[in-house]
Amino acid sequence: MAKATLTALAWRQSWILWGFTYAVGLAIGYALGSGRGVLIAFIALTVFQIVRAYRKLGRILDQLESRVLNPQPDGQGVWAALETLIYKKNREHRIRIGRLVQMLRGYRLAAGSMPEGALVVSRETGYLVWSNKTAKRMLGLHPGEEDTNLFRLLGQEVKTWFTTADAEKPLLNVNSPGEHDAYLDLFLLPYTAQNSLVVMRDSTKMRRLEQMRSDFVANVSHELRTPLTVIHGYLELIEQQDSPELQTIIAEMQKQSSRMNNLVEDLLNLSRLESGSTLPEEAISTGALLHTLQQEAMALSQGRHEIRLEPEFSGLLIGSPKDIHSAFSNLVSNAVRYTPAEGRIVIGFRRNEADGLDFWVQDTGFGIPADQISRLTERFYRVSTSRSRELGGTGLGLSICKHVLNLHQAELRIESTPGKGSRFLCRFPATRVA
Repeated sequence: MAKATLTALAWRQSWILWGFTYAVGLAIGYALGSGRGVLIAFIALTVFQIVRAYRKLGRILDQLESRVLNPQPDGQGVWAALETLIYKKNREHRIRIGRLVQMLRGYRLAAGSMPEGALVVSRETGYLVWSNKTAKRMLGLHPGEEDTNLFRLLGQEVKTWFTTADAEKPLLNVNSPGEHDAYLDLFLLPYTAQNSLVVMRDSTKMRRLEQMRSDFVANVSHELRTPLTVIHGYLELIEQQDSPELQTIIAEMQKQSSRMNNLVEDLLNLSRLESGSTLPEEAISTGALLHTLQQEAMALSQGRHEIRLEPEFSGLLIGSPKDIHSAFSNLVSNAVRYTPAEGRIVIGFRRNEADGLDFWVQDTGFGIPADQISRLTERFYRVSTSRSRELGGTGLGLSICKHVLNLHQAELRIESTPGKGSRFLCRFPATRVA
């Protein structure tokens, strides 16, 4: 029943009750034959109606506080209508709660059956609020064990990760405490204001496959290096013979053997970087490095390009000199190879807004389509296969560059417009600037 209807019914019933009370009081008073009798009868009936109203009100309050759904009331009047309204609201509330409980049970059952581990962790303290069976197995916990601190279990690295995880890349790889030589990938997801949801995935098999692939590439590259060296040496001896008809063949064989040797060297370098071994670090003069890169670019260009330096920063960069030079040299050589004659190449250093250091190479070359930029650092990926073969290169330069930067806590950013040129920027944190 609507609110306005209940209000009208309450007023109408009140007037009827008070009119009835007044009429009965008059009747009793006339029967007693005195005005005092009328007053006494009226007061007594009024008190009776008030007590009756409070009694009904108390019954309704009991219904509101009770957790048991009482039978649907019957009768007429404002109190019956009010009790009926409360009954309907109570029933709707219970149906809604029942549906929510069923949904919650379904979600809990689904989360408990996930092949990935799921944890609800307190963001402040690191204690587990809830975890499924898979997560307990991965963490080496007993089925009933919940009072566990994730920060203490997995180390300080996880606590730091909780406070500094990037929303776009919330991933961390850690050793599994539940199994020797096992690895876990952790994904951090927002959950509530106090808790975070952590999804765990066993990455042991993937890591082992990756290690097998890396070992295979390194072993094959080592095995190829010796026969290539022998072949190249014999070609140099044959080249000294005066045989004009063989000169073209020998030159092409030397070119291809040199290309294979460069490919082997790049594969060995990439395998070394992927192994995660610690790189020797020292202070590198950015001015001297720029000068070396310019000389290399000019030698490769043979006067076909304008090569300009913009040394906006002159100082020291902390890192591995050999690997930093290799990464930057790959970017510069790519700019020279993929920029047509009369093009311009700019190389420079400058401080960025985060007090770190940026190294960039900008060219006026062919440019790269936007949908292919994300794949440039993949092994052997080429935007144009025919053009890449014509201009040389192994297809590993940008992959090596990316791994070198990762080992220096830096990142590679690429901007390009087809037909106008590209800009490759290496961004180093402030800790790498001396």
